[in-house]
Amino acid sequence: MESEIRVEPIPAFDDNYIWLLTHGDRPHCAVVDPGDDEPVREALATRGLRLEAILVTHKHGDHVAGIDGLKADWPEAVVYGPAHEPIRGVEQRLGTGDVVQLDGLDLALDVLDVPGHTEGHIAYSAPGLLFCGDTLFACGCGRVFSGTFEQLSESLRALAELPVDTRVYCAHEYTLDNIGFAKWVEPDNPDLRVREERVRALREAGRPSVPSSLGEELLSNPFMRTDQPAVVAAASRWAGRELASPVEVFTALRTWKDKEYD
Repeated sequence: MESEIRVEPIPAFDDNYIWLLTHGDRPHCAVVDPGDDEPVREALATRGLRLEAILVTHKHGDHVAGIDGLKADWPEAVVYGPAHEPIRGVEQRLGTGDVVQLDGLDLALDVLDVPGHTEGHIAYSAPGLLFCGDTLFACGCGRVFSGTFEQLSESLRALAELPVDTRVYCAHEYTLDNIGFAKWVEPDNPDLRVREERVRALREAGRPSVPSSLGEELLSNPFMRTDQPAVVAAASRWAGRELASPVEVFTALRTWKDKEYD
């Protein structure tokens, strides 16, 4: 059952997280977005785990470069990924409505199309869990590369419909930096101040700031708050005009961050 699933981060590169999924004492496991095979190999060897599945959210190298190495060691592992992106090694191509059944983990993951960061980005969800790659970050979102602003705005609005207690497993440790921009947008948001204190304490202790919860994102992530008056006002001031829709607000926020903060 999903409640027995354990999710742990495997750090990679400077700020990536590869997510390791296990179930109790079972030997089976799955990984999400393995940009590097070596830290995964070390983690599995230490634990005596057998790789059942490789889950990929999108095509960028820091999410897929470890596929070949892992398949060489665990040829029986099935590689799942987006149907609409050119990723070498993907064996099961997926989109909204598909379900990934991981029998060794007793886990079923629903697939969601969440394009915008890239043209075919997908996410995997189960009750209480969301693996969202670079679509939704803790207190932020991905840049728009091969997708569109409209797509990413709609993808975030779709994710906002998930239960508020959903744990959000994004793929990067960007939270403090994202909070910095969020404070530009909503300097008087009390939930944002509380979040910053908590995240700073975690990072000073050498602990990851993720997962977050969807409820926390709805309270403090400006990209998830594009219908809130304070966010609309801040984006409109930056754009120099009144913005009429959440998509316009999102586009202004993302462009503002790209040009003046990042």
